[in-house]
Amino acid sequence: MKSISSFITQSLIGLAILSGTAISTTSVRAEVITGQSGNVRAEISYEQPQEYQYKNVQIKIVREGKTVLDQKLPQDSEYDRPIGALLDENDRDKLPVLDVDGDKEPEVIADFFTGGAHCCTYSLIYRYDAKTKQYKKIRHEWGNGGYRLKDLDKDGLPEFESRDDRFAYAFTAYAASGYPLQIWQYRQGKMIDVTRRYPKLIYNHAFELWQTFLSARKQGDNGKGFLAAYLADKYMLGQGQDGWQKVKQAYKGRDRTRYFADLRKFLRETGYMK
Repeated sequence: MKSISSFITQSLIGLAILSGTAISTTSVRAEVITGQSGNVRAEISYEQPQEYQYKNVQIKIVREGKTVLDQKLPQDSEYDRPIGALLDENDRDKLPVLDVDGDKEPEVIADFFTGGAHCCTYSLIYRYDAKTKQYKKIRHEWGNGGYRLKDLDKDGLPEFESRDDRFAYAFTAYAASGYPLQIWQYRQGKMIDVTRRYPKLIYNHAFELWQTFLSARKQGDNGKGFLAAYLADKYMLGQGQDGWQKVKQAYKGRDRTRYFADLRKFLRETGYMK
């Protein structure tokens, strides 16, 4: 697994590239993102009348040569735009169409970026319902971090590897925030948090967070954001007590009493502590 700092850097670079595409303001350019798997073909089209403005976003899904879905999508704002395969520079113009739940029917994953320096990304996941012969969708929010599709358990189906974006700005600035690991599976039209099924990945992630904290401390940062995420990972491993001991030994700031109280409250609110 890549380091925490590399993951954050890649996310920011990806979003910056997506945000910085300039076009002529004198004409409207139509863009199309397409993808196909077997007998299912999907496309998203949109217009870009001027820089950072996107309109008339339309999704179309054709199954066995028949158009099953063809509709205009609502946007959070005029900056809201489809981005193809999220954070994959080689597939920016490709719409992910693949079976992610093992029912032999490919899902369509439409990723969007809402604009801004750090925010936000989300996915619309379309699943074919054989009974109604229609596509049903869910929306999943990724926040700043996005996701990567990886077959982590080698069962032939990809997981969504991401991070808990609730930790952004929770105890410090964005650039100094750390994030616990999150792993999701899409099953029967729902996203399921399966992070705790991967203790080795959580352990490696916690180790990287701790190393990032040590590096940040050497550079003069108090490291509160990285310690918070580290402790959340430790709780997912069932090692909360050990995590607290290390955090209390490591953090000597004048606000340590208040910080520890706020951290304990936050971990309860986010479900890491009971």
